[in-house]
Amino acid sequence: MSRRIALGSLFIECNHLGGVPTDIGFFERGEFRSGEMLLEMADGTLGGMVGLLRSRSVDIAPLIAAVSCPSGPLTRECYQRLRTEMLRPLARQVPVDGVLLALHGAASAEDVGDVEGDLLQAVRELVGETVPIVATLDLHAHVTEQMVRAADALLAWETYPHRDAFETGDRGARMLLGILDGIHRPTMALSKAPVLVGGVQSGTEGDAPFAEVMRLAKSFESRPGVLSTSAFLVHPYLDLPGMGGGGLVITDDDIGTASTLAREIAQYYWQRRFDLEPEIFAPEDAIRRALEIDGGPVLLAESSDTCGGGAAGDNVAALKALLRHARDVPGLAPVVDPSAAAVCHEAGIGSVIEVPLGHSLDPRWGEPVDVRGEVRALGDGDFIYTGGIYEGQVGRMGASAVLRCGAVEILVTTHATYDWADEQFRCMGLEPAAAKLVVVKNPMNFRVGYAGIYAECFVLDTPGSTPPTLRHVEFENVERPYFPRDEEIPGFVPRVITGGS
Repeated sequence: MSRRIALGSLFIECNHLGGVPTDIGFFERGEFRSGEMLLEMADGTLGGMVGLLRSRSVDIAPLIAAVSCPSGPLTRECYQRLRTEMLRPLARQVPVDGVLLALHGAASAEDVGDVEGDLLQAVRELVGETVPIVATLDLHAHVTEQMVRAADALLAWETYPHRDAFETGDRGARMLLGILDGIHRPTMALSKAPVLVGGVQSGTEGDAPFAEVMRLAKSFESRPGVLSTSAFLVHPYLDLPGMGGGGLVITDDDIGTASTLAREIAQYYWQRRFDLEPEIFAPEDAIRRALEIDGGPVLLAESSDTCGGGAAGDNVAALKALLRHARDVPGLAPVVDPSAAAVCHEAGIGSVIEVPLGHSLDPRWGEPVDVRGEVRALGDGDFIYTGGIYEGQVGRMGASAVLRCGAVEILVTTHATYDWADEQFRCMGLEPAAAKLVVVKNPMNFRVGYAGIYAECFVLDTPGSTPPTLRHVEFENVERPYFPRDEEIPGFVPRVITGGS
């Protein structure tokens, strides 16, 4: 008899410090599928799930797949629509044998802080206590007690920069089928340390400090009875209670071992906290150092304006520094500014225009810069990702333009997009390898996306909603103490939350 498994996804990372509110248009520009269209997915986490379930002749009951570039919290209307479109088909299709969900873990809505916890609990209420629910998460997930209590198993991605979405989907599907086959009886323990750090030092390869945390976590999977381990960084730009990173361990009916190992991961994460803080540079200092380096390009990482972390992408602090200190040096810089992009399109290629740039979407982080430049290129802003979690998928920047000011070429776009490598520049005819200075708006992906191309990189200390350090952020709901605001917590012992069968 064929098993029937409900399958769906809600995937977005939200930012409480800035960005713009997320409406349904964000998902329509990203990925928004339902019904049989969901079953056509062959890549990403859902692709891994679909492939494994089909190979086992499982009857898949599709819900929705809603994926968006990170941004501010979902509007009330947006989340209620997505929640309804996820739960309504599930209610029609129960009873099902199991539920498999591809989630992020750092989604938040206008009136629901813990979106994934709310969604998992609603699914649990629909399917009942005995139907297994398995969900996959990003390793930046803010894993909550509600999520642990509502699910039978939670499994996270293992790479950052992210490259294992498909494999994690496959692992999640295998876990669910193992439960249904009676092979696994998962017991789950989560333990976290109050550490909030950006992504600069958080790679999972080489000697990066978080790589050591991840290796410790994954080493436990070789122990008898350990089904899965996950290490979490947490998305540090959420302002919610219980924030922190650490470990989640799933064992085969052995909650004691799961608790001990999860606490060990969290304790080691706490021990490495100082190593997770990055070295940062004032923009003018970074440019001075860059100009002393032979060759290029030299990357200026404006990680405080990371669209992949929910920022608006309209910060021009780095651009101002380029125009002030290196106007005659070949440079590239991106900015999201719908109004300026429209002015460029109206003026046409070859026109010289004067326009204010920046801080039109999230003005709390600075003032626009007035520029006078020549419109060098225009386009629809569509491009193909060449790597990472979106490899092969279409990115949509909307109406876009290249504005040249001196030797600095500015990529002006209508919409924010996830920053993997240089696809956005290239689709508009720009060649990063030929520039001396290139502004990149991510904390980590540049190391892979620009591998073999860049000569050096400096992480900039600029204002924004995705700062490279959380040392000076004033939260309203994150409880003290937490690192880096508090460097020591005398007698700290990580708490353990348990769940599962």
